[in-house]
Amino acid sequence: MQKLFIQADMHTHTVASSHAFSTITENAKYASEIGLKAVAMTDHTNIMPDSPHIWHFRNAKRVLPGELFGVKIIKGAEVNIADYSGALDIKSSDVDWLDWVIISYHHHYFPDFKPADPKTVTDGYIKALSDPRVDMIGHPTAIKFPVQWERLVPAAKEAGVLLELNESSIKTGKSPAAAVAEMLYACKKYSCPISVDTDAHFWNAIGATPQCQKALSETDFPVDLVANADWDSLREKIAAKRPGIDI
Repeated sequence: MQKLFIQADMHTHTVASSHAFSTITENAKYASEIGLKAVAMTDHTNIMPDSPHIWHFRNAKRVLPGELFGVKIIKGAEVNIADYSGALDIKSSDVDWLDWVIISYHHHYFPDFKPADPKTVTDGYIKALSDPRVDMIGHPTAIKFPVQWERLVPAAKEAGVLLELNESSIKTGKSPAAAVAEMLYACKKYSCPISVDTDAHFWNAIGATPQCQKALSETDFPVDLVANADWDSLREKIAAKRPGIDI
């Protein structure tokens, strides 16, 4: 059995995003077997080419149990930042159905995509942070969307939004080591919490974060700034942000 660094994996995908290959049940069962306390189901929203219908997210709140195999099931979404104005690709009324909101840039929905300059990308992130229901920025170290860390990190901290260290993005080379180190050093400088997640697209990747742990070690990053290393503490923060949530 793998040795866990995190207690909750807050970024995973299911077959509802058809470029992923596991069901909610399979994800939850494996999370239980390896000792995770919580797992977030965060499939892509509207403008991603293979995203599920919005009813997928609305109905999750109605029909999914709060716990499977002893693991808390967080009904979330990876919401797309639709453009550099910070607009999100989901209506405000639909965000209210979610327990956990990741916001991310993806190049797939930009016509004739070309990487923007760091100021433009950062402006978009900061504008998106104005939505108080946002919980985390997904894979902000992605090479195709370079940022100004000295602007983004303080803004995220002020907004109470986590920055993600994404195992899949590092492992696939989408997040270069230099960007990862820059983010971690800036987060350490400003005491900005992060979340270490897998972005798993198949059940056997859930909870495994060796590349993230290597980066944390190399930057001497303090564990007490890793929000999902302690599920009880993170759960309290989520519950405080969404009164009445059953987690």
